Amino acid sequence: MKRIIIINGPNLNLLGKREPDIYGDVSFEEFFDDIKDVYSSDIQLSYYQSNIEGELIDKLQEVGYKYDGIILNAGGYTHTSVAIRDAIAAIKTPVIEVHISNPHAREEFRHTSLMTGVCKGIIAGFGLESYVLALDSFL
Repeated sequence: MKRIIIINGPNLNLLGKREPDIYGDVSFEEFFDDIKDVYSSDIQLSYYQSNIEGELIDKLQEVGYKYDGIILNAGGYTHTSVAIRDAIAAIKTPVIEVHISNPHAREEFRHTSLMTGVCKGIIAGFGLESYVLALDSFL
């Protein structure tokens, strides 16, 4: 059974409350419970969220040699964190970059991702379904 982890960065703990016109009105925990049930026979799925850059790096290093796939939504760190990019480049587990909204349809500073060049791929703009598409790509 494949081991996949979803790692979410800053402010994604506020899904369901934060800017529902952009991010929807479902909490990530509700969404995760739903997809965990759907995929339970195919993968061992886990979830981690932190607002702290160093904790995200620690988690990437912890799972980056043990898991079969990482789905990463680095939130605002996508556009600023060389350190998270370096952590992704250092590990062996493939990482798919995910975004709920389409960063290219938003403010110009969101158009550049420091992560994309070291990720297996990027999925953006499909709401929470972006995570499902990433999961399907690992299967």
